[in-house]
Amino acid sequence: MCEYNNWNSWYEKILDDFNFSMKEDVKSANLLNELIMKKGKFNIHNMDVKKQAIVFGAGPSIKKHISYLKENFKLDDYTLIAADGTTEALMEEDIIPDIIVTDLDGKITPIENANHKGSILYVHAHGDNIDKIKKHVKNLENIIPTTQAKPTGLLENYGGFTDGDRAVHIAIYALGINDITMAGMDFGSIITQYSRPNIATPQAIADEFKKKKLDYANKLIKSLNDNNQDVKIVNLVDIL
Repeated sequence: MCEYNNWNSWYEKILDDFNFSMKEDVKSANLLNELIMKKGKFNIHNMDVKKQAIVFGAGPSIKKHISYLKENFKLDDYTLIAADGTTEALMEEDIIPDIIVTDLDGKITPIENANHKGSILYVHAHGDNIDKIKKHVKNLENIIPTTQAKPTGLLENYGGFTDGDRAVHIAIYALGINDITMAGMDFGSIITQYSRPNIATPQAIADEFKKKKLDYANKLIKSLNDNNQDVKIVNLVDIL
């Protein structure tokens, strides 16, 4: 099992709190591993990793934060990491993320388009996305497969629960980036269509399940800050 950010104990709590099945997580992970084995392993060392990263989440502040970053940051100096459906928000601004962290439950077309333009995918397996793995992985390339259970085969586990906080874990533990800016990571009660494409309006009140997931994501990122003295994590929500 993975020890990043004390992930083992977090995972046990999450399984219990959400009534998730480790057996189904493993089943999904084994399927993803099998599909990636057929494709051939992608070598992350082909990527030019910058010393700083921006992690983009799908919260209601995302468009404001993208505008701020475009005006005040030289984005070419950063590794740009999109959490799942946030890819669409970036593509709308003509920004192609270097990395997309996804469990494939966001709108898939922008993810496919970005992937075909060079975005590397960290595709995550869990018990609820087996059908999406079967449907979409065949159309994607440059995939690093991840699991929240014990990593086997080509699978990696860098810790993290939601796409957003897992993206921060990957920046630190997979890419060795210690200077991270978070954009669109509100951790509040409002969700957007970038996060839940099936909602009828651009924004909506999160259900209790989503709120609890965001609460875990927030706690996990705070734990990353507490447990890594050399890591600097700045959330634009706190300063804008």
